[in-house]
Amino acid sequence: MATDTQPGTGGQITGNVLFYSKPEPLTSDHHKTLGVKRMDGPFGFAKAGHAVPLTVTEFPLAAVSGPIIFVGDDKMPLAVMGLNAGDNMFIQDNGIFESGVYIPAYIRRYPFVFANDDKAQQMVLCIDRAAEFIVEGGEMAFFDEKGEPTEYTQNCISFCNDYEVERQRTQSFIQILRDNDLFELKTAMHTPVNADGTPGEPQKIAEYFGVSEEKLAKLSPEKLAELRDNGALGQIYAHLVSLVGWDRLIALAMFRASQQPQAANA
Repeated sequence: MATDTQPGTGGQITGNVLFYSKPEPLTSDHHKTLGVKRMDGPFGFAKAGHAVPLTVTEFPLAAVSGPIIFVGDDKMPLAVMGLNAGDNMFIQDNGIFESGVYIPAYIRRYPFVFANDDKAQQMVLCIDRAAEFIVEGGEMAFFDEKGEPTEYTQNCISFCNDYEVERQRTQSFIQILRDNDLFELKTAMHTPVNADGTPGEPQKIAEYFGVSEEKLAKLSPEKLAELRDNGALGQIYAHLVSLVGWDRLIALAMFRASQQPQAANA
């Protein structure tokens, strides 16, 4: 998929996208003097994203960090990066990811994003003007002296194009799971331990869609071979393996809670 950095005349950008609070079509007329400044901690904006969209080709890499789940009627795959809304547990207060954590492409493409121009009926490249690292005279300029996209901007356009291709591939993967009736509703539970060492009351952490291992096991050898050959089977197993990541998130949350200073007795 290719796009142009110029929006349609009078076009209106629609849609609501995680992290992007002020998307604007990128044009030399409005953004010629702008660029991106270098920051030691560039991912502070993603601290509010405890569940981030994921493409299917990212499953094996993301599986080592945390659970990969599917949500909503469209079964969108998400990388779970925290137990509570608005708290990405893998991003430190200084805007840097914890070492060894996979950073989804959805986060890496920020502040760029494609958006719908309903009037022109096309996709246009936008930037989030609210991004703190977009400034006048930034080291990585969007446009050169002639008003043409710089190499930096061209690389970002290419990355966004590739992301759109992967997003479409992800939709095809989800359709394969639908066609084979592999989705089921799953629940992530946690049983805390009381002060005396006895099991506490089980707590529901999340409810989501995932692949049913029972349904997968009942597929015919021919169907399994088909899933293997089209690459879907490996991604399914990556998803299933990732679900042990709930234990990692719970353990991390419990550790951090234990490090919080206790209130003094009145």
